[in-house]
Amino acid sequence: MPVDFSGTWNLVSNDNFEGYMVALGIDFATRKVAKMLKPQKVIKQDGDSFYIHTTSTFRDYLLEFKVGEEFDEDTKGLDNRKCKSLVTWENDKLVCVQTGEKKNRGWTHWLEGDDLHLELRCENQVCRQVFKRA
Repeated sequence: MPVDFSGTWNLVSNDNFEGYMVALGIDFATRKVAKMLKPQKVIKQDGDSFYIHTTSTFRDYLLEFKVGEEFDEDTKGLDNRKCKSLVTWENDKLVCVQTGEKKNRGWTHWLEGDDLHLELRCENQVCRQVFKRA
C-alpha cells in the first residue's frame, strides 16, 4: 500500500525558488510576486490516483494524474508550457519526469513526519520546499 499524501499542506520554507523560476524563464515581475506567496496544497489520493490543488492569492494550479500513466500537462498559470508528464513511485516518493522544451524538469514529493517535501527541478536548478500539515 503506498504512502497516503492526502491532506491540506501549508508552505513553511522555500529554498532556491528564484533560481528555479529563472530556469523556467519566468519574467522578473512575476518572480518577485511569486517569491512572496505562501501557497497551500490540498492533496486527495485514492490509491494511485491523485488530485493536487495548489492555491495562493496570486494563482491556482490543479494537477490530476494516475501513477504510472503518462499524461499531457499544461502548466498554464505557472510557466505556460505544455509537456508530457509521468509520475512513478520510487519507494515512498512520488517522482515526476516532465518532457518538453526545458531539460531535466520534474519534481519529487515525499513525507517526513507531518512535513510534505517537494523538490522542483529544471535544467541545473533545484528548489526545495517544505509544507506542514494544516
